[in-house]
Amino acid sequence: MEMTVNASCPFGQTKWIDRLVKFFGMLSRMGNREDLLAGAKRCLIERGWARTTVRDIASAAGVSHAAIGYHFGSKDALLTQALVEAVDELGAELARRTPSDEPEERWQTLIDSFTTHRALWVAQLEAVVQAERSPEVREHLAKGQRQGREGLGGSVPLALLTGLMLQWLVDPDHAPTGADVISELRSLRNL
Repeated sequence: MEMTVNASCPFGQTKWIDRLVKFFGMLSRMGNREDLLAGAKRCLIERGWARTTVRDIASAAGVSHAAIGYHFGSKDALLTQALVEAVDELGAELARRTPSDEPEERWQTLIDSFTTHRALWVAQLEAVVQAERSPEVREHLAKGQRQGREGLGGSVPLALLTGLMLQWLVDPDHAPTGADVISELRSLRNL
């Protein structure tokens, strides 16, 4: 009995190679961490934390649903990581955009971000609500708060930032400016 050999597939093992090609194709469709993080960031901005689904993220990243579990374990873990990265990116952007070391200008640059990056600030508030029921989300947010306290110079500036953010998100027409913040802080110092 004579065996024929396919030149493109030695030893006639086409089924095995077909399976291997299919397997590697499946792996490439699972995507990578960067695609998922980019898709999750996009969803946080466009849909917010509460309205983002696994399907939304997978679609935005161009990957299968399974890729989320494979790379991050859960949707919440992925969204938390995406939020942390987005906030870090915003912090770096604000540091580059701050015109001087004048306190009024630094606070004003931060305040301006409540408008220019409103969806990201809202997503952070939604994450805080999720942290009530998710120890994993709470752990990541707590780490972010510790970094925020360090970066801003303590717990009072972080509390001030949080309060300003809420004022700007709820009533931007009557929220304070950077100059107002510094003026009011100086008044408090004189008490």
